[in-house]
Amino acid sequence: MPVKPQISFENLEVAFASKSDADLRKMYLIFATVNNNLAVSLGTKLANWSFALKLPIKGLMKKTMFGHFCGGEDIEDCQTALEDLAKFNIHTILDYSVEGKGTEESYESTKQEILKTIARSAGDDKIPFAVFKVTGLGDFKIMTKVQAGKKLNDKEKASFERLKKRVDELCRAAFDANTKILVDAEESWFQDVIDEMAYEAMEKYNKDSCIVYNTYQMYRHDMLGRLKEAHKTALDKGYLLGAKLVRGAYMEKERDRAKDKGYPSPIQPDKASSDRDYDAALKFCVENFDNIGLVSGSHNEKSNRYLTELIADYEINPADPKVYFAQLYGMSDNISYNLADAGYNVVKYVPYGPVEKVMPYLSRRAEENTSVAGQSSRELDLIKREIARRKK
Repeated sequence: MPVKPQISFENLEVAFASKSDADLRKMYLIFATVNNNLAVSLGTKLANWSFALKLPIKGLMKKTMFGHFCGGEDIEDCQTALEDLAKFNIHTILDYSVEGKGTEESYESTKQEILKTIARSAGDDKIPFAVFKVTGLGDFKIMTKVQAGKKLNDKEKASFERLKKRVDELCRAAFDANTKILVDAEESWFQDVIDEMAYEAMEKYNKDSCIVYNTYQMYRHDMLGRLKEAHKTALDKGYLLGAKLVRGAYMEKERDRAKDKGYPSPIQPDKASSDRDYDAALKFCVENFDNIGLVSGSHNEKSNRYLTELIADYEINPADPKVYFAQLYGMSDNISYNLADAGYNVVKYVPYGPVEKVMPYLSRRAEENTSVAGQSSRELDLIKREIARRKK
């Protein structure tokens, strides 16, 4: 009988081992701000206004929100964050977090930047994954038409073919570099099109090892079934399924659109249902570990602990490269650092990009921290407790 792992996410000495006293004080101020809805709203508007007027606030942003949640303005800038994480056995995903302008030039530019992240990860164990959003490479309106079964005009057809070519180029580059690549999940009204591209790439590049990973948002009530169907298809076609599990990021938008257009919402009826399906998906992936590569993208302590128990129950080596725990840079260090300290594969998403162009990403991070029940309050509590522990 496997021994249940004794992992504690309350070990603050491990959680904040990389942080100085000054770092902790700065983190406290950041999360105290993020914990206030009015401060987040006003701060975001003020920052956007300042950038629009070309006011010199970049230095301030780098010392506060940007510096905490992002690795730098370019790949080279991220080296310090990468090395700091590696000291504690935590891996890095270089996450280019600049939103495209919706032009062919911006799509090509984004593709070139993702190719750079793939090249940077090649041969470097500290960077096991690259990642991209399909909407950074092509027009979501065209994908929406395709999923709805609407006919494309010649210009749209050419644009869609360029999008598919870019996706395949990135997946092939990851295959050639022998690195893994994650395809982010997006809105349900064009997610089917993204899925199809991801599975086509898996069929090409996942024959011998897990290179391409699709993302499954478990706050959708149909997603557990879709994951199981994707696994069945992978078995039938003879390739490995790469699965990154997340709870999801577009809940309000999904519900609003469903209400506006008069179709049933794809979102789970409550958080408990999302949690249930997330953990069921973890178990399914571990049960089928021979032909599934798993990345568990979660800030939920219960789900992270459950995965450690599954790894023990199924006698999987915690260091097996087919299973990773993933969190965002600047958040949930109590989870990331304690898992890494216990010998599990842990990876942090390290966003980067020019400060002014990463503002939409930072705004979402701040809004998510205020909207996800207790997230920033939890971070604040942990920081306060560590400051108190050090004083003793």
